[in-house]
Amino acid sequence: MFTLLIKSLLQPFFPVLLWAVVFALPGPVLAVDADTIVQQVEQNLNGRTAVMELTMVVKNRRSERTMKMKSYSIGREKSFIKILYPGKDKGITFLKVDNAMWQYVPRIEKTIKIPASMMLQSWMGSDFTNDDLVRESSISEDYSARLLTEDDREYSLELIPREEAAVVWGRIVMAVSKTYVLPTTVRYYDEENMLIRELSYTDVRSFGDRYYPTRWLMQPRAPEKVGNETRIEISGAVFDGEVSKSYFTKRALERYSR
Repeated sequence: MFTLLIKSLLQPFFPVLLWAVVFALPGPVLAVDADTIVQQVEQNLNGRTAVMELTMVVKNRRSERTMKMKSYSIGREKSFIKILYPGKDKGITFLKVDNAMWQYVPRIEKTIKIPASMMLQSWMGSDFTNDDLVRESSISEDYSARLLTEDDREYSLELIPREEAAVVWGRIVMAVSKTYVLPTTVRYYDEENMLIRELSYTDVRSFGDRYYPTRWLMQPRAPEKVGNETRIEISGAVFDGEVSKSYFTKRALERYSR
């Protein structure tokens, strides 16, 4: 997730977060082909493997809370997240393999499979959803892209669901940096073309040979959620190294919870 989360993203969070995450030094896109740009964005966000340390701050009009977590991923298909803080959530783990997702809750010593009926629910009380963690990484497969506008700094792309895709959004509008081939803002619209939420990526930093946005801000735009936001900050990341496959089995949920 985050790469469990992040890929809400464009595939999230999170860290679902997030619900997390293959290019060397990214450079400008040479041909203005919208679908190719989206594929390159995914490659730059995901990597062959990724290990990340993340902080998530969930804010609403009444309260604010902070979570710290660590995520492991292999490509776009496998992700594992462990909550490290706060104490009441410490040890909760999440596993995503392809389009399936599980959660282990140490307090009740139980592994729970996240059913399809819960995919649109909030991930750990954030503005990311369970669906972000599972679906966002396949955006290039589920959506057709076209170029709306471009200037010296960015492309603006519109993504429309493919006919056979089972997706949540009626359309997505994505701004992509020409310098890094990374998203800067992503706006999500429902089937009535109402803006539901907006995700911003900022503070691009280098991690080895890869550039990566280290601050994500998800803001819901529905009137009843005005003032809510979820911030993700990535304090450490290692891309394209060795990640043990032992993280990506249901047994790992309890094993690595300790």
